[in-house]
Amino acid sequence: MKKPGIYAGVDDLSHIRARMHLYQRQQQKGRKVVEKTVEERSTRGGIQGMQLLVTTWGLWVILLYTSPPSCFANFSQAKQLIYKIKEGLPGGTFIGAIGEDLHLDFKVEPPFVFNLPQKKVNGQYVNLNSTTGQLYTSATEIDRETLCPDNSGGRGCVLSLDVFVLPQQHFQLVKVKIFIEDVNDNRPKFPVDEICMTVPENTHINARFAVEHSAVDPDLGPYGVQTYWLVNDFGMFTLDVEQNEGGELTPFLIVTEALDRETQAEYITDIIAEDGGTPPLLGAATLKIVITDVNDNCPKFKESQMNVTLHGNTTKGGHLARLHAFDPDVGANAQISYAYSERVPRDARSLFHLDRITGVIKLAGKIDAGTATFYKLTILANGPACIPAVATVSVHIIKVVTGPPAVIPRYIAPENDGELTIKESEPAFSPIAFFTVKNIDINQRVDCHLEGTGPFRLGPYQTLKNEYLLETTEPLDYEKTQEYELIVVATSSQGLVIKTFLKVQVLDENDNAPVFQQALVEVSVEENNPPNTFLTQFQATDQDSEGRGEVIYLLGGDAPGIFVIDRVTGVLTVTTSLDREEKETYRFIVRAVDQGTPRRESLATVVVTVQDRNDNSPRFIDKDFTFFVPENFPGYGEIGVLSVTDADAEENGWVALSILNGSDIFLIDTGRGALRAKTSLDREQQGSYQLWIEAVDGGDPALSCVTMVTVLLLDVNDNPPIVLFPQSNQSYMLVLPNTLLGTSITEVYAVDKDTGMNAVIAYSIIKRKGGEPGSFAIDPETGNITLKRELSNRASTAFW
Repeated sequence: MKKPGIYAGVDDLSHIRARMHLYQRQQQKGRKVVEKTVEERSTRGGIQGMQLLVTTWGLWVILLYTSPPSCFANFSQAKQLIYKIKEGLPGGTFIGAIGEDLHLDFKVEPPFVFNLPQKKVNGQYVNLNSTTGQLYTSATEIDRETLCPDNSGGRGCVLSLDVFVLPQQHFQLVKVKIFIEDVNDNRPKFPVDEICMTVPENTHINARFAVEHSAVDPDLGPYGVQTYWLVNDFGMFTLDVEQNEGGELTPFLIVTEALDRETQAEYITDIIAEDGGTPPLLGAATLKIVITDVNDNCPKFKESQMNVTLHGNTTKGGHLARLHAFDPDVGANAQISYAYSERVPRDARSLFHLDRITGVIKLAGKIDAGTATFYKLTILANGPACIPAVATVSVHIIKVVTGPPAVIPRYIAPENDGELTIKESEPAFSPIAFFTVKNIDINQRVDCHLEGTGPFRLGPYQTLKNEYLLETTEPLDYEKTQEYELIVVATSSQGLVIKTFLKVQVLDENDNAPVFQQALVEVSVEENNPPNTFLTQFQATDQDSEGRGEVIYLLGGDAPGIFVIDRVTGVLTVTTSLDREEKETYRFIVRAVDQGTPRRESLATVVVTVQDRNDNSPRFIDKDFTFFVPENFPGYGEIGVLSVTDADAEENGWVALSILNGSDIFLIDTGRGALRAKTSLDREQQGSYQLWIEAVDGGDPALSCVTMVTVLLLDVNDNPPIVLFPQSNQSYMLVLPNTLLGTSITEVYAVDKDTGMNAVIAYSIIKRKGGEPGSFAIDPETGNITLKRELSNRASTAFW
């Protein structure tokens, strides 16, 4: 069998004959013919493991002589070389030397020229040295899966080349076939990321389920998918792999252990597909195994084998045994009925009565005291759609010699047909019943003890002989156990036994208060809510039974009348629209009260926070504002502050101020509300200003309001009087000498731009020249100048 490698064959008839001749000689010499293995080193380094296989169209020697003569001629002319390489080799890897493998004589002239006419192949997959005929891989790595996408493992992937050997006088057409061997360069891949399977919980062990989505690996043979396994089988599953006729592997999930949906409803793990490479490549997908539910629980007996000893003098109605079966299901699926098997004889059924509901077996007939008999009773516990559970009660009837002990109960706790009731509030060591043991033979010693589990004890009562007291050892708790089954066993010294069956029923009392899920409940509601808005629902639980565990909900006395709670559901609503600006937080008590006697309750605190809405516009403290400012007040000085409020909270209550008019002269601090002028103001230019200020809150949508601000400038004495008449300080008036005293000579008229007292002008004569002093007087208010002295008779006199 040939080793894998690179094969080259020469289709030369003479060479074949030489091989055959060599084979005959070696056979004669007793030597074994072996194939020559050639190892060549690539010029670019690395040993390329190859085998040179000298083959031709006449590789099968017999066919050369059985083929038609025309074929023989063609075969002798044709040349074919076969090479094998692995996919993914780097560029420049040596494939083969065509000239050497054809045994060409490179000394001939003109020299050989090797030509690869396929331009698509040349350079894309291989490079051919035209001088030496050496064939190399190109820079592009050959990918078998890309070159032969539909290639099957049987035929192989072949790259076929036609190589021309030139020049014309040496022309040959060489068929070169390069077999591309697969390598493990692809990992298995599942078609989906998550595979979901459903498995019924009643699935038998070793049941198989096909995993529908198998992994795919483009590689061939051992490099394809070889096996599957689970990362975690949970001790419940395993995987098996089956191969079909086409060689495809299908994983099967095998159930190795019994499933129970009630224990675990689903299993999530990873399924791994592994190929045969070294090292192997893996592919993974999530495997989700969903366990579907079935009615898989049936009744089971706590005791499937019971032995009962019955004395021949047992009275009718005496208890023999009580069978107890249980079913983990609930509701109708857990209903159990008891019945005798058909194998139980009719006389046994008549003698021993079986209660189909309770499973209690009582003596229904009379036993012959002198007869020793054995009965085997087969009891069936039937459940819906279930195979009945089977229990066996072996009844041994002992012949009475001296009579068994007689146990006479006297019940302290309330009793009905052997069933006692006791309140869970009873303290420890509460007496339940007295038992008096009587025996005909006074020489017999009787032992009395208690069978069963629970906080009970049976012991001799003080110093009284054959008197026993049954009492509790600790307080009973209905919420833990509602029922106990006890057996009082009296055994004589002769081995005679009598049993008295008791059932103790624990009566529930209102010993548990309701419990809120949360002791503090915080609720938020937006203001302006519609009436009867739902706020929250309270839930409280009470472990007591019946009415003692029924809870109603009430509001505490501190709850405002606008809040209402549903007594049954615990739904808390507010009956009216809330206004955060009136009240932001309500804190009150909610009561959970049970219906027991006495009633028990628990409290929860509810805090209702009213969330703000932007339902209030900003409001200025005053309807309008008037500010008095002296003129020439410095620029950017504070004229006044506008106070504004908004009843809303946070952003809804943030207020920004702006000037709607006059912003070229005035500006306002948008946060503080301080009004300022950008420059000094002059009353004489403008005595008052009227501004409109807008306040806008931060709500969405925003609300706003507007106010009017009047700025009045107060006068400052910043202007001197201006004399309008006379127009010049050097003005002259002619006064005749005969002018009478008190005559008005003229009037000085002056004005002042200021107002008020700042504009009041007082006239006075501050300088005189010529004439006699006091000749003239001026009215300080009107500026009227009058003659106060007679003028002299001189021709002219000047006064000023």
